[in-house]
Amino acid sequence: MQAYRASLLRFDAAGQPVFDQDGLLVVGPDAAGRQRVLDAGAHASVAARHPGVDVTHWPGRILAPGFVDMHVHFPQTDIIGAPSEGLLPWLENYTFPAESRFADPAHAAEVAEVFFDELLRNGVTTSLTFATSHPQSVQAFFEAAQRRRLRMITGKVLQDRHSPDGVRDQTEQSLIDTESLIRQWHNVDRLGYAITPRFAPTSTDAQLRGAGELAAKYPDTWIHSHVAENKDEVKWARELFPGARSYLDVYAGFGLMRERAVYAHCIHFDDDDRRLMRDTATASAVSPTSNLFLGSGFFDFEGADRIGYAYGLASDVGGGTSFSPFSTMMAAYYVGREGQTKPGISIPPSQLWWRHTAGAARALGLEGVIGNLQPGCEADFLVIDPKATPLLARKTSLANNLEELLFAMIVLGDDRLIERTVISQA
Repeated sequence: MQAYRASLLRFDAAGQPVFDQDGLLVVGPDAAGRQRVLDAGAHASVAARHPGVDVTHWPGRILAPGFVDMHVHFPQTDIIGAPSEGLLPWLENYTFPAESRFADPAHAAEVAEVFFDELLRNGVTTSLTFATSHPQSVQAFFEAAQRRRLRMITGKVLQDRHSPDGVRDQTEQSLIDTESLIRQWHNVDRLGYAITPRFAPTSTDAQLRGAGELAAKYPDTWIHSHVAENKDEVKWARELFPGARSYLDVYAGFGLMRERAVYAHCIHFDDDDRRLMRDTATASAVSPTSNLFLGSGFFDFEGADRIGYAYGLASDVGGGTSFSPFSTMMAAYYVGREGQTKPGISIPPSQLWWRHTAGAARALGLEGVIGNLQPGCEADFLVIDPKATPLLARKTSLANNLEELLFAMIVLGDDRLIERTVISQA
């Protein structure tokens, strides 16, 4: 058992922040030997419950839950910042050529190490991640994550049509490979498998139907795809699936909407789509830096909250422009202010932070496991230095309350705020 003394940020069951200026976090092994939060709260009260515990003191620091990235592409690490006119040209000119290289296991392994280095440097301790259509990419990802004892989720991309040579797979073999990878990796250590159609236009009916059948056979896996990101993409999906009410409805028709199903973007929705998300317990991964960069549009926070379906924040690297959760939260704030059907929404800083930690964990079906520092959670946490730069030091010292402190870090922060990332050890 080990205790850490510093300021302490966590969230209650309603998603509200709980902050102890002088806090104590106590971690120790559970019955399976995995480090979990045993106690958390004000130092005076928690210390009294654990006399004699070894305490590491980090004065002036904040202990916070590790960030959860709900949608990111590890094979696109090398194409972050590639210029393009929009989503579809970007896929053709940059994404598919880069992803074709992941047939090489050595290349996949090399990029996986860079990817995890970047995540951890930026304080991201769990991600729902796209691999490529090559099983080698999934093997490299899981092997690297397992060595680092990370809680990570990925899956082989399914794309058997409208894709170039080098990334297009074969329908029957793609489903065989998917089930084999599920059996090999799902629920091994801290790893989880996501059944991953790239997006409906790049899968045949047979492939989508097979994905739905696997999702029913393995109900605790995740489902991960894209929907309604770009108007040209939406138009294309309507042409390919004329019998569906909407682009989102395509996935529902193949049994690909349920708990632990996560769809990135969800921009061009109507209220019927939002109700379908809510009624199927499907979640959205909101990717504001990517949407702004590619000119895709704006996620409707007001509509999502009004209808009441789950969502969390995501970097969407490489369409997204930064691995940093601070950049993602800042972009989400911009979208909330300017990109709504009812403009002028001001998302509270603590709500942005929750959507990237405990709220994202809830959307993934991992509430109480990750994304928080309440008792029972796995002990993935960050040591944050709010004075990491001269301007941050000046601004955070002037904060009158928690919301001002969190917002100063969102606006001015980057990877320098993350003094260290601590991973739960088995």
